[in-house]
Amino acid sequence: MKYFKFLAFILILTSCVQIHAQSIYELNWKKDGGLVALAGVSTGLGLYLRTNLADLTVADLGILNTNQVNSFDRFATKYYSPKADKASDIFWAGTHVFPFLFLVHEKSRKDIGKIAALYGETFFITTGLTLLVKTTVKRNRPFVYNPAAPLAKKTTRNARTAFFSGHTSISAANTFFAAKVFADYYPDSKWKSAVWTTAAIIPAITGYLRIRAGKHFPTDTITGYALGAAVGILIPHLHKKKMEKVSFYGGHNGVLVQVRF
Repeated sequence: MKYFKFLAFILILTSCVQIHAQSIYELNWKKDGGLVALAGVSTGLGLYLRTNLADLTVADLGILNTNQVNSFDRFATKYYSPKADKASDIFWAGTHVFPFLFLVHEKSRKDIGKIAALYGETFFITTGLTLLVKTTVKRNRPFVYNPAAPLAKKTTRNARTAFFSGHTSISAANTFFAAKVFADYYPDSKWKSAVWTTAAIIPAITGYLRIRAGKHFPTDTITGYALGAAVGILIPHLHKKKMEKVSFYGGHNGVLVQVRF
């Protein structure tokens, strides 16, 4: 697949480039090979299942009842808003800018090759897992139960991919990845709390808009949020170098400083 080749290219390029500044992250072919494989397999299988996912039919719609939806999620069937749908697209698209902000400051810019590789893994793993679960669970979207929604939208395969929210999972992966990398590079920054707060709020707003649009139930957005945030934090964490240990030895002849990695 194209994205698989692109991610592999990033990993090769990064391993070949000598970065003089001390890098916070390190790549490992065994670890990263497994992560790339996870992204590739989940996405490939998800795409295959999606091509075999049947459209909802008018007969299917005729036997649907809101009582079939659990009580926690049921209120979402009352919503249908194309405006909220478009607004959620804007928030989702906007989060893709966050990882590129590390080009601004010199400290992170010098390590941008590895950051790009980690972001590639984060994005494609989140996308792959989201697609795989959507096409396996095949949950109807809330607007399917709403008389205000057009029939043409209801009788599609996309109407059967509610669980879980891809807009929310990818938005959370993007923002939490950026917050985690920021915290790793600038642990003493006065902006760290604001960055984490922003990372948490934006995908929450995205999830809310998806509910108002009639595209997802609350459990869809909660699950998407949790998975995206987890992947966004874990990928950089798994690649972070262990802090070096510094030992000092003193004596009559001077001081020896020993650094161990």
